[in-house]
Amino acid sequence: MNAVKGYIFDFGATLDTGGCHWGMMLWHAYQSMGMPVTEQQFREAYVAAERLLGREPLVHPHFTFRQTLSVKVNLEIKHLAGDATTALSLSDAPSLATAIVDKIYSEVQRHIAHSREVLQQLSEPKVLVSNFYGNMATVLREFQLDKLFSRVIESAVVGVRKPDPRIFLLGADALGLTPGEVMVVGDSYEKDIIPAREVGCRTAWLRGEPWDDAPVDGRAADMVITDLRELITTSKNN
Repeated sequence: MNAVKGYIFDFGATLDTGGCHWGMMLWHAYQSMGMPVTEQQFREAYVAAERLLGREPLVHPHFTFRQTLSVKVNLEIKHLAGDATTALSLSDAPSLATAIVDKIYSEVQRHIAHSREVLQQLSEPKVLVSNFYGNMATVLREFQLDKLFSRVIESAVVGVRKPDPRIFLLGADALGLTPGEVMVVGDSYEKDIIPAREVGCRTAWLRGEPWDDAPVDGRAADMVITDLRELITTSKNN
């Protein structure tokens, strides 16, 4: 097997949450603040907000991560407040959204600091491949990650979205490497690991808290890790 000569990293739920699915990250914040909604009600609001973001350009290229998160959370809470089965009111929505964004952003900063430390210790070239909204460059500058990636392949910019495996070929091309020389690191088994393996990339699955409990066989992953720091040892052993 070829030595790993470069890395492709996912961003969402990989670098920013340590493997925790964003839906669960948000749900835990709602729980900790005693939001009067059930998990099923939250899940419906989360899916509705994500679909709306996919249809309408509500996130602009200059938006920071915090602004992007604020858009998401406001959409969710407005959806919940408009649901007659919840105890939320539209008048409470803005203050609740601000409190949740403050809490989650603080957690994200902690995860990003850890990810940054790992990325700095990996000497191999790195490319970011992400399903994002067209503001990834702004977000990377916000978190001081922009100097750590030689290229950014963002779905909203290149017109290819995971789990389409072609997006990982774009990443390998950006590195100037063959897929077999590249390690793809991501949290999503379905969107990162399986399609990356299909085009011949090596794969490291960051296994954290998933969105659902569906069984995963894991056979498409060359490595299963629970902390990005595990990549450092692998890199040194190449």
